[in-house]
Amino acid sequence: MNIYVGNLSYNVTEDDLRAMFVEFGEVDSVKIIMDKFSGQSKGFGFVEMPSNSEADQAIKALNGNSIKGRAIKINQANPGGKRSSRKKRY
Repeated sequence: MNIYVGNLSYNVTEDDLRAMFVEFGEVDSVKIIMDKFSGQSKGFGFVEMPSNSEADQAIKALNGNSIKGRAIKINQANPGGKRSSRKKRY
């Protein structure tokens, strides 16, 4: 299951996230999204866990917890793909 982790402090590392989630089971990958120009974290990332039940436990246990001074928001990631088209305003 792919898990969205939001409201991250800019100084949270991928190792920090991995350490939080590994307590609930195997972690396949961790990715914090970075700004391509500044190289700074955008404040959110994704954690991939192979077991859906372990991922659900992690979401329930960690959602709202504080890491490096910020309460994080965790939920199942929506599948990527096309973004909804916006109506033209003219």
